[in-house]
Formats: sequence, C-alpha cells, structure tokens
Amino acid sequence: MHVLVLGATGYLGTHVAEELRGLPGARVLVAGRSLAADVTVDLAAARPRDLAVALAEVAPDAVVNCAGATGGDAVTLAEVNARGPAVLCAALREAAPGARLVHLGSAAEYGPTEPGVRVTESAATRPAGPYGATKLAGTVAVTASGLDAVVLRVGNPVGAGAPPTGLPGRVAALLAEAGDDPEAALRLGDLSAHRDFVDVRDVARAAALAATAGGPLPPVLNIGGGDARPVRDLVRALADAAGFRGRIAEAGSGGSTRSAQVSWQCSDITAARDALGWTPEHPLTASVTALWEAAGRRPEEVRAR
Repeated sequence: MHVLVLGATGYLGTHVAEELRGLPGARVLVAGRSLAADVTVDLAAARPRDLAVALAEVAPDAVVNCAGATGGDAVTLAEVNARGPAVLCAALREAAPGARLVHLGSAAEYGPTEPGVRVTESAATRPAGPYGATKLAGTVAVTASGLDAVVLRVGNPVGAGAPPTGLPGRVAALLAEAGDDPEAALRLGDLSAHRDFVDVRDVARAAALAATAGGPLPPVLNIGGGDARPVRDLVRALADAAGFRGRIAEAGSGGSTRSAQVSWQCSDITAARDALGWTPEHPLTASVTALWEAAGRRPEEVRAR
C-alpha cells in the first residue's frame, strides 16, 4: 500500500508518517516543498494540473494531508488551509480518484460552544477567527469533493515537537530557558479556558486507521481527548515534568483572542470510536512528559524553531 503524506516534516505530519511506516506492507511517500520529497509541491501556490501529473506518477492508494498553517496573516492562512486542500482534491480527482484522502482539520472550526457540552460532528460551525474559518473552508473543500475522503477534526494536540507558535511548545521553550532558577517566572496570559487536549501520537494513530480502513467513512470525525481541561492544568503539568522551581504568573488578561472568545471546548469522540475503533490512549501527563523530554534536552533547538 502506497500512502502519500503531505506536510510530513511538520508537527503532526512527522508523527503521522512515523505511525504509517510501522504498518506492515505500507510504503510511505512524502510530499512537500523540499526537493528531496517524493512529490515536490507547495499547496499554497501549486496548480491542480501540475500536482495531478505528480500524483499520477506515484499512484497513491491513500493520501494524508497534514499540511496546514496555525499562524500568520489571513492571506497565508487562506492560501495554506483553504486553497491547499481544494487544489489537492482537484488534483486527486484527476490523477487518483480512487485513493482514500485523510485530511487533518481542527476543532477550531466549531468556534464557541456551550460549556459542559461535548460537540458532535453535526454541531454548528462558527469559527471565531481566520484560523478556524480557513480550516473550515478546507474541510468543506474535502467533504464536497466527491472523493473517498474523511476529515479528522483534531482538538488541541500535545506531544513531542510541539511548535512554539502554540501554547504547549511556547511554554516548553520558556521552561527550557528558565532551567532550575528558583527565581524564574513564567509570565502568561489568562489560563482559565478549557480545551480538549489530545496526544499527538493518538492523532497519528487515528490518521493511520482512517487511511487503511476498509469501506467508506463518515465525512468528519472528531479526534480529541474527550475531556475539557483548564489550560492551566497543561501548564502546571508541563512545569512539573520540567522540575520547574519558579512561579507561574498568570495575568487576568492578555491571553489569545481565541481563548477569550472560546472559553470552553470539548469534542464528542463517539463517532471515531465507532468508525475506526479508535480511542485516545495517552493521558495528559504522558503527553507533556513526551513534550518536555523532546524539548527540554535541546533548548537551543527549541529557541531556533
């Protein structure tokens, strides 16, 4: 089985590619901007016809799209998160219409939700900002493509390689810089928002199951931890894993705009269990331990990312 992974060098893509390489009989191909990739492509700028030619040459049985942007201006987000999946779908329809497409979406597509309620895949989508809106546009492009496709709507992934553009990676970098200084202080914004944290290894396993599942799948599946946890729980657990001896200075304001607009978010993951036989296996403590073990030993790499 040939599985093509787009964004295989990114945070989620690295774990997905590793998971797929462990499957018996799977040959993993990578697509990205590197000239060393099996398929050299930049989805933000590629033309569907050119990508179709490249896809026809590798003839994938399944494609997992992990390419995406979590930061940047609205134009960048739209090019990568909205245009990219649309181009990929157009190319697949021409070059490999029978391939299974697994696209990684985001729980940010739901936007504000009612506290205490786990959202199902049929819930209204009301993204609170450009990131969620562009991810939703990508999801629509995939689900309306007519392909054998599924969108995995991922919660807040935590684990080794978390980038500093997100809170887990940023806190890990700050902890690496603080070291064992008892006078150090982590100055963060409001950490009261509740999020559905999911281990990045569990996300990778879900992607592999979706890529290899027999028969059609639902168009959208939630992939999360199944519980809403205060963001301060994540920060405290990460500080404990690092042996942090300083103090955490939590401001009453100054958090992200999305945290202010979306105070509580949790996904109902029943459909993923029923369709894929998937449930999360790693608790938050294991996720932050893996993150710290990867980031804390190489603080210079953390600062350079």
